[in-house]
Amino acid sequence: MSLRLPKVSGIEGRIAAPPSKSYTHRALIAAACADGRSVVRDPLHSEDTGVTVTALRQLGADITGTGDLVVEGTGGKFTASPGCTIDCHSSGTSMRMLLSLSLLADVPVCLTGSPRMQKRPVAPLVDALNTAGGKIHYLKESGFPPVCVDGKFRGGHMDIDASASSQFLSSALMAAPCAAEETVITTPCEPASREYLDITADVMATFGAPVTRDGYRRFSVSPGGYTPAAYTVEGDYSSASYFFAMAAVCTGTVEVTRLNPKSCQGDRVFLSLLAEMGCRVTEGTHAVTVTADGRLKGITAAMGNTPDVVLTLAAVAPFADGPTTITGIRNLRVKESDRLSAVVRIAALGGAVAEVSDDTITITPGRLSGGGTIDPEDDHRTVMSAAVVALGRGDVGILHPGCVQKSYPGFWDALREGGIL
Repeated sequence: MSLRLPKVSGIEGRIAAPPSKSYTHRALIAAACADGRSVVRDPLHSEDTGVTVTALRQLGADITGTGDLVVEGTGGKFTASPGCTIDCHSSGTSMRMLLSLSLLADVPVCLTGSPRMQKRPVAPLVDALNTAGGKIHYLKESGFPPVCVDGKFRGGHMDIDASASSQFLSSALMAAPCAAEETVITTPCEPASREYLDITADVMATFGAPVTRDGYRRFSVSPGGYTPAAYTVEGDYSSASYFFAMAAVCTGTVEVTRLNPKSCQGDRVFLSLLAEMGCRVTEGTHAVTVTADGRLKGITAAMGNTPDVVLTLAAVAPFADGPTTITGIRNLRVKESDRLSAVVRIAALGGAVAEVSDDTITITPGRLSGGGTIDPEDDHRTVMSAAVVALGRGDVGILHPGCVQKSYPGFWDALREGGIL
């Protein structure tokens, strides 16, 4: 299946942000570990979060509901069936979070996933967990899923190299309240995407398991488990970024509601980048509005902590007057697809050339004719970024548009119902 969008200009859009995928994963995990009943309100229902729901059920949590989710927690003691195998499909968050969580199960748990998932590294987390009571071993290639998780998470001192992914740290932190002793985690270097650790700590505190920390290099969690909570998931800045980008490249105004202006989501920085490029950004109590007149300038942006909006910026860059340089992009090669390759292809759709050099990519507008058709290689963020370029210039075909189900099933409906299409 393919989709071809028309070029649009002078848009007036108003869209409600979908719930945050990152917050939904974490709230479900905390609720499943709590001792009692929790309610997760306004969760994201998507392929990725569905993987986590299914996995938690396999581990013994009772999760019901089609809108809000009612979670009967396990008290941090999972009772899985013998031979339990959890398929994480292409959800990297699920795979990494479940690596630590499975050490709370009463039987060994096997974690597997899609062919792409089996190329995404997990060794830094596995190595650390095996010093804290784990007996985890690889079932195929060393350092990569599938894995068999055995042993018990006792806590204690752990060193975790999170330079490739902060999810390694988040995984151990979320299991730590259910450990037998205090867990102290240090990391030898600055974690990647460190703001996601703020999200982890935020959710844990709400469920009664606070994290004591020294910046992003030392974390400690006391044993004692989680307490049940009624938790409302906030709107997602990563998903909202595409609509803000559409305002920038199509000209006009887009308002996105259901956003927390004080959110600790790192992808809020995308609004600052658009303002630097020449857009007008207005933040309200529960909404953000971006207005653009078509005059955009190239910028330099350090995005090592916000990898999920690199592709969105790459979709805006071809419409700017001058090059845009993005640094901190090395880890994009090990996402759902090779997103460095995707940046090059997204830029080419808009008539720009993207030049990659080690940890930097520079996008120079106007060197190519642009247009054509893009295969997103089953990557939801490539599809949504391609939609930005398509609406800004026209003559763009998008293959397999349905892969937005991974993080934002309502994306195409939102374009139509929100006044952009």
